Amino acid sequence: MSAALLGGERRRPPGGSATALLDAAAAETVRRRAGVRPAVPRQRPRPAPEDARTPLPTAAEQRLATLLAERAGSGPGHAGAAGRRGAGPDLGELLPQWLAEANRRGYRAPADLLPALLDAARARTDLRAETLAFAGPRALWLARHNPDWRFALRDGARRRIPGAGEDPGAGERVWQEGLFAERVAVLSSLRRHRPEAGLALLASTWQTERAEDRLMFLDSLRQGLSEADEPFLERALADRSRTVRATAAELLAALPGSALAARMAERARACVAPDRVRGGGIVVEAPPECDAGMQRDGVIPKPPTGRGERAWWLVQLVEASPLDVWCERLEGRTPEQIIALPVADGWRDDLHAAWCGAAVRQRNAAWARALIGEPIEPFAEGPGDPARLLSVLPEEERGAWAARFIAAHGLSEAFRILGVCAVPWSLPLGRSVVDALEIARDAGSYPWSFSGVMGLAERCLDPSDAERLAPLAAVPDVREEESPGAGAYWAESFQRLVSTLRLRGTMLAELGERG
Repeated sequence: MSAALLGGERRRPPGGSATALLDAAAAETVRRRAGVRPAVPRQRPRPAPEDARTPLPTAAEQRLATLLAERAGSGPGHAGAAGRRGAGPDLGELLPQWLAEANRRGYRAPADLLPALLDAARARTDLRAETLAFAGPRALWLARHNPDWRFALRDGARRRIPGAGEDPGAGERVWQEGLFAERVAVLSSLRRHRPEAGLALLASTWQTERAEDRLMFLDSLRQGLSEADEPFLERALADRSRTVRATAAELLAALPGSALAARMAERARACVAPDRVRGGGIVVEAPPECDAGMQRDGVIPKPPTGRGERAWWLVQLVEASPLDVWCERLEGRTPEQIIALPVADGWRDDLHAAWCGAAVRQRNAAWARALIGEPIEPFAEGPGDPARLLSVLPEEERGAWAARFIAAHGLSEAFRILGVCAVPWSLPLGRSVVDALEIARDAGSYPWSFSGVMGLAERCLDPSDAERLAPLAAVPDVREEESPGAGAYWAESFQRLVSTLRLRGTMLAELGERG
């Protein structure tokens, strides 16, 4: 071995020459092979299950192959060494929309593209749900033979849960015998379709589960959460694990009719009251301590760095209290009227932030609407997170609010708001985004600052807007105050936007073809 590694000129090989060394190695190889016992033949695997869905049209199948090749970095739109995108569409970013539309139309995946689809879903978790729906039962068959695709067994378990009239014991068998990830998926699926069955399954093994597993299983109860879960969650408040107790408290607080919500409301009412001295406002008296009962109900005693203890306890109490409490506590006022009331002694920001958290947790559209108000203020001046509050409102209302926000403030703070709007964007929202981009270009703004919004527009604008936007793709005349190269970059960005919208329109047409 030393002679083979170092070379015959540095270490004399056995036999005196390199030829003798190679002869000895050849003889050893034959000896080893001759001594190997024949392998015991394994049972041939069962064939992959059939998929009876409609095959893709030819053009759509070719498009899918192109999108998958682009995702792997081999397509024509792949960024160069400097990372700058060209004027052509980013095909890899169109794959999620293509998969969603193919699933909506009920197509099955081509067998020869299944490995590339699973590789794509392995690399991008946001593709997994649509990919597994499109790939169907054959994806799970492949995943059992390739460890790289084991995620499909976890994420696909929910698709194997039996429905009404099928074997009711299949889910229980996976729960008792499956891998941890498969058990989580089974529980999540049952919670979507039969919440009470999922709860019974979890309760049957709860005492024997590890703490970290209990936490993951408990988190699955968010799906289908109802008053029927309250007794189990109340028992979980006494769990050995602090994180399990905190999660149970959070889930109970999302049930306005729960006993925990009533306890929190009683504590919060003692802290927030009408200001009868000055009249017409709200007075706040934060809790003086965080007692054992508060901690059992999920109040975290130690505040984050830079936050006062009493303010921290107050926010947690109010956030966990049913929002209907405040209409009764504050003399029958509506959420809009309550939000408009002055709050004494500088407690307004803490109180409004707590109400924002409660509106999101309880999915209360009336309070979210009152708290977010009209989009006249930038983010830093309003309570809570507008994007989270927007997510509580109906889709059409979200788009209309976002359009007004962009008209008032431009695009500098709009990226997170656009992320919670329905796709494709509504006509008013799409027009407000394009108008704001055009205003930014004409004002000589740095185009690179808007690359994120431009990328969203490529995926979220309605494809029918392509021709209306085509004039923006022309290279404008260079102005003295403009950044060098900005005009060409803006033109290139609009060219890419228009070409992407046209391609999306073509993709939809291809998926609509019938062979």
